[in-house]
Amino acid sequence: MTAELTSLKTSLEGTGRGRDPINILALAIERFDHIALSFSGAEDVVLVDMATRIRPDVAVFTLDTGRLHPETYRFLELVRERYRLDLEILFPDTSSVQELVRDQGLFDFFEHGHKACCQVRKVAPLRRKLAGLDAWITGQRRDQSEGTRGDVDVVESDTAFAGRDGSLVKFNPLAHWSSAMVWDYIRDNDVPFNELHARGYVSIGCEPCTRSVLPGQHEREGRWWWEGLQHRECGLHAGNLRKAG
Repeated sequence: MTAELTSLKTSLEGTGRGRDPINILALAIERFDHIALSFSGAEDVVLVDMATRIRPDVAVFTLDTGRLHPETYRFLELVRERYRLDLEILFPDTSSVQELVRDQGLFDFFEHGHKACCQVRKVAPLRRKLAGLDAWITGQRRDQSEGTRGDVDVVESDTAFAGRDGSLVKFNPLAHWSSAMVWDYIRDNDVPFNELHARGYVSIGCEPCTRSVLPGQHEREGRWWWEGLQHRECGLHAGNLRKAG
């Protein structure tokens, strides 16, 4: 994996556009056959817009936890139709969800934290998906969370999940972008977005665990607000916690 990462980083640096998302996406899609783009929010739909210009049939998947906002479901369908995606929707294991709810109820996370729920509804389905890939693409940005995402690189080894041969490459083409840059792109390119954003929701996850934020508040303040800032990752990017620790 070290040699693979070195080669990828050298290729990006050699173009002189190592922070350019389209350049990063082009390299990722060209280099890997078994690669997919993870889609859920504003950053991800920017990447969908860019990636489909490079390869219209790029593989895109999303996680349906069963607890998303109605607006999010409408957004997923809007994006699927807009870009003519063969959007793969991943669901949690039914028996695991039933066991979780039977043992902990529907809102246990407000008292005991969100990790167990996220593990069943998000992390486990993602792990199954990534096990069949060599690389994946995410919309992470460094400024989303200084504590857990401040060191995110445009290409890195995923230390939290395993791919087809054990190793897994993770591309974060928007690592160096700001929220303002994301929204400038959305406006300039008429990219669809979740209608909740217009109501003060910046970072959008499951309905019980997401709320709008006030002007001046950081976007992650609206996620798992009853927990400490150091816990505001769901496990999809658990490698960030290891680096931060």
